[in-house]
Amino acid sequence: MPITDMLAHNAYVRGDETALVEVNPAVRDNRGVSWREFELVETNPANRYRRQISWRVFNEQANRFAHLLIDAGVKRGDKVAILLMNCLEWLPIYFGVLKAGAVAVPLNYRYDADEIKYCLDLSDSTSLIFGPEFTSRMEKIADKIPAIERIYFVGAECPSFADSYDERIRHFAAEEPDVMLSDTDDAAIYFSSGTTGFPKAILHNHESLVASAEAEHAHHGQTRDDVFLCIPPLYHTGAKMHWFGSLRSGSRAVLLRGVKPEWILRTVSEENCTIVWLLVPWAQDILDAIESGEVNLDDYRLSQWRLMHIGAQPVPPSLIKRWKTYFPNHAYDTNYGLSESIGPGCVHLGVENIHKVGAIGIPGYGWQAEVRGDDGTPVTPGSGEVGELCVRGRGVMTCYYNNPEATDEVLKDGWLYTGDMAEVDADGFIYLVDRKKDVVISGGENIYPVQIEDFLRAHPDIKDVAVIGLPDARLGEIATAIIEVKPGHTLTEEQVNEFCLDMPRYKRPRRIIFDDVPRNPTGKIEKPVLRERYGATRLVERESEA
Repeated sequence: MPITDMLAHNAYVRGDETALVEVNPAVRDNRGVSWREFELVETNPANRYRRQISWRVFNEQANRFAHLLIDAGVKRGDKVAILLMNCLEWLPIYFGVLKAGAVAVPLNYRYDADEIKYCLDLSDSTSLIFGPEFTSRMEKIADKIPAIERIYFVGAECPSFADSYDERIRHFAAEEPDVMLSDTDDAAIYFSSGTTGFPKAILHNHESLVASAEAEHAHHGQTRDDVFLCIPPLYHTGAKMHWFGSLRSGSRAVLLRGVKPEWILRTVSEENCTIVWLLVPWAQDILDAIESGEVNLDDYRLSQWRLMHIGAQPVPPSLIKRWKTYFPNHAYDTNYGLSESIGPGCVHLGVENIHKVGAIGIPGYGWQAEVRGDDGTPVTPGSGEVGELCVRGRGVMTCYYNNPEATDEVLKDGWLYTGDMAEVDADGFIYLVDRKKDVVISGGENIYPVQIEDFLRAHPDIKDVAVIGLPDARLGEIATAIIEVKPGHTLTEEQVNEFCLDMPRYKRPRRIIFDDVPRNPTGKIEKPVLRERYGATRLVERESEA
């Protein structure tokens, strides 16, 4: 079954029920009026605090865009790139691409003009649809992307090099296009986050997307009464595949444009949200805002909120302990995944296993997972052995598009070698140790930065931390901690070193740097940025000392 069948089913069975809501708190905060007043006076969608569409309208908009693409000459298997901020149009456009038999290519909204061009070229995209936030970037490359045969613009003031999506789509039929799809048809190309190098193009078929929807629904048991708050960017597999649980259950989802603690809590309250997926920094910000008095939980209606889950990065156990102090009735889950395994869910903790906080969990619904040593055999549970996490299931990518060499490095006998180092406890729960490429080798000893980061995040004055290896003339590398201090707090290097005395000596960071910790939109630490920022400087210092 192609993923588009789920949308068509919801439109037929519950067409008048709300499917998607877009909330833009900055609009209301800037104007100081309620969303209901905006509904009455605003005609420009970009200026409205709240918009919504039903399942029927969602499906009809997807059909209209599919017909538009087909009329423009888009053929089965053609690549259509999507460059949009989260908005009400995003998912109907995505499904319109799929209904046309084409392949959706979501682009990271942080890409600069050259990166956009790179990804368009790598994916062989022939069409592009973008929003007003990207006009200046597109102007720089519009005459340098000859393979892009058609460009559509979502919003007012369409630039001269594009066609208006809003004007064109209304002229096309709302009926289902006459395009037959199968599980094995290519569906989407996602780009790796680039935290370990330049992005790769990751190709998935319809079966992979459906498997993700089924896994998410099995893990979190969404019903028609649930309301999912979606905050992360839809271009990434994480946000979209969690939303697939709402698609599977036919339940409402809210797209929140903003991450301020007050906005998150207010939206949960106003929209009756029951499930919220957070990234670690956002959860930390909410807790900090509560503890500083910036927000008062009594101001919000939160009793219906039943599940908070986190993914995209290792979760410090200390964070969940703090969270449960303020939200003791929340079920909690964490999900592990990567774009090559269609986002989160190939390994998950499970809401019934909160006593195992710190683990990423056990194989997810429909998945197999093994931690394999250098000889390719599974490590012994409970032994403390570290190996590479490998997963197998219907959600594994087809390939790295246009990169057979890279594909062969990670796909072996149906297993995806994730590049993440892990260990397994005696009960079979998997603990993420670190990225294979992030391991610091200091004096011949393997040091796993995630373990140090988790330890340091328990310090009451530390907001965030990243540990990287920097060159050292004697040891080869030294573990260096970049520490972001909580606003209004102070911390010295001596205090950090004293705190680290409870760690084994070889794991203690040899250097402390106080700085902001950069993260990408999916919450992952951008360690290449930090290595570039500090690596060369440190090498020069060591050479001058020698």
